[in-house]
Amino acid sequence: MLLGSFDGKLCLCDWMHGRKRQSTGMKLMKSLDSIFVNQPSDVIVRAAGQLDEFFSGKRREFDIPLLFVGTDFQKKVWRALMDIGFGNTVSYAGLAERIGRPSSVRAVANANANNPISVFAPCHRVIGANGSLTGYGGGLDVKKYLLDLESGNRCLQLKNH
Repeated sequence: MLLGSFDGKLCLCDWMHGRKRQSTGMKLMKSLDSIFVNQPSDVIVRAAGQLDEFFSGKRREFDIPLLFVGTDFQKKVWRALMDIGFGNTVSYAGLAERIGRPSSVRAVANANANNPISVFAPCHRVIGANGSLTGYGGGLDVKKYLLDLESGNRCLQLKNH
């Protein structure tokens, strides 16, 4: 995973080989009028530690300050992701209802797909209305792994991680 911070807040947690890796970085640099510097920060060190605890099954919630960079609508969707409890899922339609925009299912799905702070803002917990796993920046095998990890099925192994 690639972590990024700005002004003491985590603004990026993305899969190294995700399908939107390049565009996510470019959007962040443009919006924050900044460049990436390969240097740890306090929040990145804390975030990495909390991710290690999460992946080892020792953490269910994060307490890292987040900086969402996007449109007001995207930020609303990303904040709503934070209310989906550990081990729970919601459909895209359900998420649209939660933010008071039930007719905006496609826009919610698009915002979810552009979430720059994966895992911390748990977009992997959003699934199709029929319970199917649909798109995920890290790939569907990673999405399944994360959902299985949260449900207690920790015996699965990721391929190509």
